[in-house]
Amino acid sequence: MVDPALRTALAAALAAVVAAACTSMAEHERPELDLPAAEAKAPATLDRWWTLFGDEQLTALVEEALARNLDLRAAVARIDEARANLRIAQSSLYPSVDLTYDASRSKSSTATPFPMGPPYAATTHSVALAAAYEVDLWGRLRSGSDAAGQTLAATRYDAETVRIALAAEVATSYFTLHLADAELALSLSTLATRDDNVRLQRARHGAGLVSTFELRQAEAERASVAATVPPLSQAVDLAQAALAVLAGRAPREVYAPAIARGPALETRASVPEVPPGLPSDLLARRPDIQRAEADLASSEFRIAEARAQYFPAVVLTGSLGSESARLADLFTGPAAIWSIAGSLVQPIIAAGRITAQVDAAKARRQQAEIAYVQAVQGAFRDVHDALVAHRGARETFVAQDERRARVAETLKLAERRYRAGYSSYLEVLDAERNLFSADRERLVALRNRQTALISVYRALGGGWTAQAFAASAQ
Repeated sequence: MVDPALRTALAAALAAVVAAACTSMAEHERPELDLPAAEAKAPATLDRWWTLFGDEQLTALVEEALARNLDLRAAVARIDEARANLRIAQSSLYPSVDLTYDASRSKSSTATPFPMGPPYAATTHSVALAAAYEVDLWGRLRSGSDAAGQTLAATRYDAETVRIALAAEVATSYFTLHLADAELALSLSTLATRDDNVRLQRARHGAGLVSTFELRQAEAERASVAATVPPLSQAVDLAQAALAVLAGRAPREVYAPAIARGPALETRASVPEVPPGLPSDLLARRPDIQRAEADLASSEFRIAEARAQYFPAVVLTGSLGSESARLADLFTGPAAIWSIAGSLVQPIIAAGRITAQVDAAKARRQQAEIAYVQAVQGAFRDVHDALVAHRGARETFVAQDERRARVAETLKLAERRYRAGYSSYLEVLDAERNLFSADRERLVALRNRQTALISVYRALGGGWTAQAFAASAQ
């Protein structure tokens, strides 16, 4: 009979161990945050927002980049690596079985006080199946496997973050290329007009109708416009090469890029509408936030994994095989051998190693929680800044469009005054210079209106779908 006091003590100890084991299991909770009120559901069109611009060439370029871009392919390769690491972690939950074969020949000494009798040389052959299994009583192996699963999820969200950023960068670069095209065309058109003016002023100078000063002014204005052509031509070439790289094209195509264009920038009078209100599913749509949450969950599982080292490790081993002196007898009945064993290892003194590992895991968990809060802060700041920039870009374009119209009227009036003899040619040159500047600034404002809208879609977490995520998880 077991002494009642001893039985009570054993029960209390067992309850304490079970309670400690339960506390080692991770329970994931998001940090409490004071979030702005959600106002709307993000429209489904956010998933492929680039199609809203109605530009087939832009759509084809973005989809080409999503299929071939090297950064995105590297992100998908990291998913494959994380998936393999998960399988490695999961394998520890199951028994391992190995097939072993050993062959040896040895000779015993005859120069000892008690030598073994003949034969002094012997040959041994053995073959066996050896199995080992660690009983995961305290959840250490399961916690490690769950942590690896969260790491896999984090790499998937990383890939989706790259996907969103890539689509936005392609669209931004595409409209920047359109801007360079439009500015170059404007400079070439203006240069042709300046050439006509110079020829006219030379003819008038020859006829004594204008002074040398006015002729030199016309020539200087022509040279000023001509100086804008080379850098704009360079900008076109650089933008095409950048887009070729983003699209994942071959080095030959990067060196000699050819990017198809859709409608010209100045023909884009309308733009897609910004979804009204703050999406209620913003936290779920932003893969960078989901990645931070997966890291937080993984860090909590790592704490549970570290804590479980305080408790005994129970390992079961066994083998079944045969052993004989002759290879021909290896698989006969008398050669059969087997063994079964169990071991229990309870850490007693580890010089604070386990405690230090738990403390380190807790510190990493705290870092992950801070990173999660920062990701949420960054998301709402991105949305705020993108909406502010979009509103400012829209208002700036309206103002620049109005300015350009008024400057064009000023040029017409200056030309009439000059022909009527009420003003000098300098007034015309000044008006032409102002119109050239207004045209360029209007084009920049038009491009900025497009790219500000792209930033809104990117901030709202557009560009990825549940189907795309599921595909990356395969």
